Amino acid sequence: MAGLFYTIFSTLVLMNKIDIRTVNVVQYIQPLREGGSLPAIVKGDDGFLYVLKFRGAGQGKNALISEFIGGELAHVLGLNVPEIVLMNLDDSFSKTEPDEEIQDLLKFSVGLNLGLHFLSSAITFDPIVTTINSEIASKVVLLDSIISNIDRTVKNTNLLQWNNELWIIDNGASFYFHHNWPTWKDHLTRTFPLVKNHVLLPQAHNLEEAAKEIKKLMTPDVINNIILKIPEDWLLSNSDTLSPTEKRDAYIQFVNTKLAMIDSLVKEAEDAR
Repeated sequence: MAGLFYTIFSTLVLMNKIDIRTVNVVQYIQPLREGGSLPAIVKGDDGFLYVLKFRGAGQGKNALISEFIGGELAHVLGLNVPEIVLMNLDDSFSKTEPDEEIQDLLKFSVGLNLGLHFLSSAITFDPIVTTINSEIASKVVLLDSIISNIDRTVKNTNLLQWNNELWIIDNGASFYFHHNWPTWKDHLTRTFPLVKNHVLLPQAHNLEEAAKEIKKLMTPDVINNIILKIPEDWLLSNSDTLSPTEKRDAYIQFVNTKLAMIDSLVKEAEDAR
């Protein structure tokens, strides 16, 4: 049944006919302490379990934006990503949490956060024991090159195996230019040398074919539609000089620029492999 749900969901994403749902957190179940930002398993008011990424964690709302854009672009490319939802967290949870670290995290995360549908019984992807379809591996490598995802390595794959398929679960370390907005334009013409550390690079033997499909699927309209869905609240910051509209324009320009130089990214990845 779960497999059927995600087949239908992925088809709707590819048809660009799905909106991002908003869900209320009704139960905090347990922290996932293996994650540096201390995400947690929570229950939504729709009855489903989610992995909640907190706005009050170390990288703040920028990490949620990275997760959102990267995950939605992966959906468009036909890659497996758990459904992404927006999750409202009220202030009642911090008042009943005995752990001071988690209590502070909950307190600073009141409002709109990001959730990923929880994949029960999924296991961490192990590149030593699991071979991935080369087309899929090539798509993931090039997507991560486009969004400058520095955290998909052997030490921290941020990939799961679920129902005998590969699932992408974390894009929060992407678009790292947005941690220093005054210099964001300096990143436009850069390639992605850190692709040499990508966990799937050894299995990515179809990079040129993947690049052609990415250019076909990742159209300007698709990119605009995704970035326009970023919650306005996540784009607001007292420490930044750019307005939410200017930030949206920057993300759109960044993704389109990287897409235009995808042949260079392909060559860089092939040389690294």
